[in-house]
Amino acid sequence: QVQLLESGGGLVQAGGSLRLSCAAPVSISNINAMGWYRQAPGKQRELVATITTGGTTNYGDSVKGRFTISRDNAKNTVYLQMNSLKPEDTAVYYCNAERSAWGIKYDYWGQGTQVTVSS
Repeated sequence: QVQLLESGGGLVQAGGSLRLSCAAPVSISNINAMGWYRQAPGKQRELVATITTGGTTNYGDSVKGRFTISRDNAKNTVYLQMNSLKPEDTAVYYCNAERSAWGIKYDYWGQGTQVTVSS
């Protein structure tokens, strides 16, 4: 099973910053959009941010103004700059990529990277 490759998670103090990165393998082509989702223990997975190939972005309400998503289309790579981190940002962050082929859409996921924010 092909997976996206994530990195950048870790432990930081409240108010600190982290930068996550996610690279799609070369075998995954025609990517329409990439994004980040997160899941805390006992909670459902929620949208953090998405970005299309054209640069249109969408953010979850809880991260607006603090997180910034960006993309390098040539490298099939997406980044998530996280500033002013809060303890409630603690979660496993998953990268997602949407691919289209022959009119069919496919979703690919990373293995998840842990982000822990201490008070």
